[in-house]
Amino acid sequence: MATSKPHVLIIPYPAQGHVIPIMELAQCLVKHGIKVTFITTEVTHKLVTSNGLDQDGLGDLMQMVSIPDGLEPWEDRNDVCKLTRSILQTMPGKLEQLIQMINKEESNKITCVIADGCMGWAVGVVKKMGIRTAAFWSASVATLASIFCFQKLIDDRIINENGETSMII
Repeated sequence: MATSKPHVLIIPYPAQGHVIPIMELAQCLVKHGIKVTFITTEVTHKLVTSNGLDQDGLGDLMQMVSIPDGLEPWEDRNDVCKLTRSILQTMPGKLEQLIQMINKEESNKITCVIADGCMGWAVGVVKKMGIRTAAFWSASVATLASIFCFQKLIDDRIINENGETSMII
């Protein structure tokens, strides 16, 4: 049996500060001969392809695929809470279906999924399917460290569950 080349599926959170950095990672992987399937929402897909971000001489190693975010085309995607709720309800099932479809072809199987840190649900979907995962964080390391410290700040009563300080400064 011939060994197939690595095939990485990448899924960013559908916002400019998330899509562009992970797209740059995808382009680097392609330049090193790794096949990439880049998943975006339908709205983000139109923006990326209309701006030519998906091309840049990458040939057939980069495939752009869209899945629905669950919102209607006219709904406000700037309402992050609404968008995130809709993504959580819609995209996990669509992602699993897409991976199953891609993996039907033995030589094209997904070998790894790189998910935006804000798309943690994707890690759960992929682990259930037995595929290796990695998280990508596009913001500063200080932001990530702060997020990891929230529970300790609450436990130590420096802030409450609403993020309000209980200390007098």
